[in-house]
Amino acid sequence: MKFSLCIPMYNETSIIEATARTLSDYMQANFDDYEIIFSDDGSRDGSAELVRSLGLPNVRVVGYEQNRGKGCAVRTGILAATGDVVMFTDADLAYGTDVIFEVADIFAKGPTDVVIGSRNIHPDGYEGYTFIRKLASKTYIKILCIAGGLKLSDSQTGCKAFSAKAAKDIFSRCETDGFAFDFEVILWAQKLGYRFTEMPVKIINHRESKVRVFRDAFRMLRDLRKIKKRIKNAEV
Repeated sequence: MKFSLCIPMYNETSIIEATARTLSDYMQANFDDYEIIFSDDGSRDGSAELVRSLGLPNVRVVGYEQNRGKGCAVRTGILAATGDVVMFTDADLAYGTDVIFEVADIFAKGPTDVVIGSRNIHPDGYEGYTFIRKLASKTYIKILCIAGGLKLSDSQTGCKAFSAKAAKDIFSRCETDGFAFDFEVILWAQKLGYRFTEMPVKIINHRESKVRVFRDAFRMLRDLRKIKKRIKNAEV
């Protein structure tokens, strides 16, 4: 089984070398056949050039010049992947590296098509969060899941994986460039009849979120309405 790991990045020179080296060491130690794809979302700080300069095995960079959003970066990376299992996670490795092998193990045991990381089903999923941040995050996710008609416990975790067929089938239909892309991915997966597995995850490396809950919630709800309508009316 070939494993493709996709990392979206935007202006990450402060951490990206450490991330690339950590992932390279981990993948070499745990996988016989793998690739690591850094998908550059129009960085202006030389993130892409830095990753390329490291010369790490089975590591490549894809991307585009103008910043478009995380959704576009994830989509670009996943559509460039060649693995049997395709996973994306955040550049700060918020969920650590062991989740990568856990994902591979779930697919090896099967059957599943889509693996979604969930903080809500891990006993320590929100460990290290302040009470206010935990409450805001849970409320935010709950409202969006209700609005989207989703039954998953945590739609927004930056830790998701797909079989090769599901990855191409889903992401080739996606159009959302911003943070609402997670919903589009899940809604397409549901419409196309793919099987889901939720995997417990916890935040290991804390970093300030780029999502502003109150500001972005309204934008997400607006985008979600458009996404739902488009997918509902789409022919498959």
